[in-house]
Amino acid sequence: MKDVQILPWPRQHGHLKKPTWIIILVSLVSLFLVCTYVYPPHSSSACYVFSSHGCKALQSWLPPMAARELTDEEIASRVVIRDILNMASNTSTNPKISFLFLTPGALPFEKLWDKFFQGNERRFSIYVHASKDKPVHFSRYFINREIRSDKVVWGKISMVDAERRLLANALKDPDNQRFVLLSDSCVPLWDFDYVYNYLMHANTSFIDSFEDPGPHGNGRYSKHMLPEVEKKYFRKGAQWFTMKRQHAIITMADSLYYTKFRDYCKPGIDGLNCYSDEHYLPTFFYMFDPAGVSNWSVTHVDWSEMKWHPKSYRAQDITYELIRNITSIVDSVHATSDKRREIQISPCMWNGKQRPCYLFARKFLPETLDNLMKLIPITHTPEMVKPQH
Repeated sequence: MKDVQILPWPRQHGHLKKPTWIIILVSLVSLFLVCTYVYPPHSSSACYVFSSHGCKALQSWLPPMAARELTDEEIASRVVIRDILNMASNTSTNPKISFLFLTPGALPFEKLWDKFFQGNERRFSIYVHASKDKPVHFSRYFINREIRSDKVVWGKISMVDAERRLLANALKDPDNQRFVLLSDSCVPLWDFDYVYNYLMHANTSFIDSFEDPGPHGNGRYSKHMLPEVEKKYFRKGAQWFTMKRQHAIITMADSLYYTKFRDYCKPGIDGLNCYSDEHYLPTFFYMFDPAGVSNWSVTHVDWSEMKWHPKSYRAQDITYELIRNITSIVDSVHATSDKRREIQISPCMWNGKQRPCYLFARKFLPETLDNLMKLIPITHTPEMVKPQH
């Protein structure tokens, strides 16, 4: 047995010599490092040079990337946003909800809103942005409540401009502490007391914001928004918001990020159809105060028909069961626009407690008014409006 020669393992079965393995290993590591230098780890281009898992492992192994140096405009914006968020809230002795109506002309549900507002004159204010025709009013609450308006085109930045114009006028009154954006097809679901307590005592703004990796979400993002708006922050949501005063002031104070969406989120740019009213505020607040927004809108709309526009309700659709079903919803549902069409479900949390999601609903055709007058607003129950902090 002592005469039997044991060969080193690298020479058996045609295996490579150990130095060759070392050279290959060093070469692979060097290639990873070069790719990381050319395409930093936060770049999606680098993540799939070898595999997504390899990229994640590499990121955890390498030292953290140096933070990008902010521009003067970004620094100024962040200072202003931080100070506004640190402002004291609800300092008014007579806090009001400001109802902001964004409409082309007439308000077909003015009679229903009049019923909703009656007896609460000191707790609300109204502002109407009529972009085509001046409405003829039937309710005393709406008379002389129009602001200076301008033309609004669906899908264009003029929609965001109209929202900001409404906010600017409403912010003149220091008693306005909550701001609700509504369309001409919106109706209230609950009585005024319930809506007032729900909004006034909430610790968040109700701004819809979710991540959609599909063509109608992140697929609309333009690299022209860099460096201020990175794709990882890009979000989508319904435009029908409810804001705290601090968030309304931040929206008016912003110029830098608004300009990015004005210039690079619009139909036709880079062959994409981006709509600022669906992306600007969801992205902006996800970037700067994600914990301060609810990520759902308190205005219900039915997208079940899978069309470009939500379902429109006709007179025959208005039943007790319909209103009960809408007001019983306690989960927020989003669907992505990619092939997987992933359904994202999250509970509607109000100050840590699950509550009905919706205070308002749209899109109702004018012919539904008489039937709606018989069913809503729904009267609250005491336990539903008890403030919780």
